[in-house]
Amino acid sequence: MKPDRLRSMIGIAQKAGKLVSGEFAAEASVRSGEAKLVIVAGDASGNTKKLFNNKCKHYGVPLIEVLTKEELGHSIGKEYRAVAAVLDKGIADAILKI
Repeated sequence: MKPDRLRSMIGIAQKAGKLVSGEFAAEASVRSGEAKLVIVAGDASGNTKKLFNNKCKHYGVPLIEVLTKEELGHSIGKEYRAVAAVLDKGIADAILKI
C-alpha cells in the first residue's frame, strides 16, 4: 500500500464531490446503494468497525481499513474522520488497486 497515493485519491474523490464522510452519511450511502467503497480508519472504535463490516457484507460493498482517523480526516480537509464512503466506481477501483 502506498499511503501518499491513497490519501491523494481520497482527496480527489472529496474535491469531485464523490465522497461522503462520517458514520451517519457513510452508513446512509451504503444502505441506499450509492457507496462503491467504504474506508474505515484503523484506529476507529471496535463498534464502528463491526457496524461497517456487517453493513458492507450485507450490501456487498467493498471495505478497506487503512490510515488513522487523523490521516483520513486530513485527506479530505477535515480534522478527524473514522469513516468515509466513495460514491464513484472509477475512483473506488483506483483506490482498491493502491
